[in-house]
Amino acid sequence: MSHVFVRRIERKWVERFAAAALFVMLAGRAPSDLRCAADQPPQPPAAGSAPADTTDSVSTQATERRRGRREPQEVEGVDHFRRESALLTAFWGRPMEIEAGVVLPPGHDPAAKNTPVCYSIHGFGGSHREAWRAGPDLRRKMAEGDYPRMIYVYLNAQFPMGHHEFADSVNNGPWGKALTEEFIPALESTYGAAGISEGRFVTGHSSGGWSSLWLQVNYPTFFNGTWSTAPDAVDFRDFTGINVYEFKNAFVDPQGNPIQLVRGNDGDWVQTVKDYVEGEFARSDYGGQFASFDAVFSPRGEDGRPMPLFDRKTGEIHADAARAWERYDIRLILKNGWPTLQPRLAGKLHIFVGSKDTYRLEGAVLLLQQELASLGSDAEFRIAEDRHHGNLGMPHETWWPAGLRTHIHSAMWARWKAAAPASK
Repeated sequence: MSHVFVRRIERKWVERFAAAALFVMLAGRAPSDLRCAADQPPQPPAAGSAPADTTDSVSTQATERRRGRREPQEVEGVDHFRRESALLTAFWGRPMEIEAGVVLPPGHDPAAKNTPVCYSIHGFGGSHREAWRAGPDLRRKMAEGDYPRMIYVYLNAQFPMGHHEFADSVNNGPWGKALTEEFIPALESTYGAAGISEGRFVTGHSSGGWSSLWLQVNYPTFFNGTWSTAPDAVDFRDFTGINVYEFKNAFVDPQGNPIQLVRGNDGDWVQTVKDYVEGEFARSDYGGQFASFDAVFSPRGEDGRPMPLFDRKTGEIHADAARAWERYDIRLILKNGWPTLQPRLAGKLHIFVGSKDTYRLEGAVLLLQQELASLGSDAEFRIAEDRHHGNLGMPHETWWPAGLRTHIHSAMWARWKAAAPASK
């Protein structure tokens, strides 16, 4: 979900920026940065047709915006890695690239080809630029010898239509396939990574948390574990309080009560789905959080744009869109494919969320926990009591006393040491 808090009273503005700043660690962008968006939503080529020269070029727009921004300040041991994607270029009919910030261990020797990689995915509104903020501290700790010596890669999931989630989509293109088949092999070859599944891990927060879990589930033998924090809805029976399959309306529940969406840091409800959506679409009819979900999960509408899950004025859920969302429901994918997925995902699923998540994301996590328990999964779930979206990563006396990021990196390193070849 977004880092945007409600604008109700001055206290909420303070909470908004405090929480956003707190999760710079995982979200990748300072709260004062503005998210860029094109003047018009990009239009992918029609299904089954070759992209025409007149097709609105999302890549051209993205490149122009990128050139309009200053490159990250040069930091020792932090690289900006870009590669053009043939798959995405074919989809859009224009040059398209994937990019990341890469933090290298001090004294890294690419010729050794024995270094594991941690891939991090930011939340909605974030970017790969977190690499330049987190890099110096990571390198200092690695130099001191008490921190996992991995290559830390911060992927960029920004897109004009929102956060593309690294999921293949009829609206955004084949981002998951491009990442795993093109970008990651090129990056690992360039930097002399181990280049094997045992040394490849993924993590992320919020929309990045969903992305990391999605990638692990859909590419179960490509990655050796996901540590997903406060992921967007992993079970669409509780899509931020909305049962996508049974509710008729996204604004009110079957009893007619307004569906609450946002909690303040004190745990009290401060904004409904309806209010949030009205505010989002007053700013723009695409590129916001809910529009971003449509771009990933929904089929393309007759107008060539992503079909909205629900009517933005009335809240009425569109049944055709809801049915299409099933293919992105992580719980359903796991349930339906469990006989095949169980051995491939053993020891690889780790999910963390606060019991009072700001965007009520704990509800879907709890449903997924119940489903996986019934299937006999060994997935790790941690529901941190009274934690919210912004303070989940702070030190926890029992589970992550040194902070969640350190806990995750240490767990990845332990798994690498246990599974990697003897030549590591």
